[in-house]
Amino acid sequence: MMKRESGIKSYPIWVVINPKHPISHDNWTPVLDEIQDRVYRTMNTRIETSNIYFRNAVSESRLVPNTLNWWGPEVAKEIEQFREISYEYKPRMIFSLGAFAFEFLRRVYEIKPEKGPKAWSNANLGDEFERSIDNFDINKTNIIPLLHRVGASGNFIDTNNYFSRKDGENYYRYVGAKLAEKIIENKDRLDIWINKSSVQLSSTCIAP
Repeated sequence: MMKRESGIKSYPIWVVINPKHPISHDNWTPVLDEIQDRVYRTMNTRIETSNIYFRNAVSESRLVPNTLNWWGPEVAKEIEQFREISYEYKPRMIFSLGAFAFEFLRRVYEIKPEKGPKAWSNANLGDEFERSIDNFDINKTNIIPLLHRVGASGNFIDTNNYFSRKDGENYYRYVGAKLAEKIIENKDRLDIWINKSSVQLSSTCIAP
């Protein structure tokens, strides 16, 4: 099980997870792999992934709301705590994995109207993903929703036609391509790159 948090808060990329679904972390990796592949092909470098800040939205899985205790006072405290650190560090991109993490971030940033537990179907999360890409602004914090679970094949048909794309289209490839495009567009505004000089130095320091 993942620790409450890992990585560096000052890093521009954050990932927020529902502690009830630790497998979410595994579904982030294929998206990141697709981003890295496209970034490398375009820029001949990679994102420094070891610094990405991961955080469980709430400290304990029992605090994750359900239809009976939707957003009780303990969760309100967690929202306030997250709001404090996010306003202090101002990440450029916060990825939410799953419906709860996305609604949690909406409440952190006081996005109205507040939604209930069944509001965020895969299709609705897909609409919000498209909106986040269309409205992407490197000068502010961008909240970008992703799924916490994807079918074994990674196809949209296995995720209830997420994004309403054609059956058989790969979720990870589609999402990764969209995100890579925005990251590459803003490459000079994001301090997220592996230090090329250190890579070059290590490759030249080989004993004769």
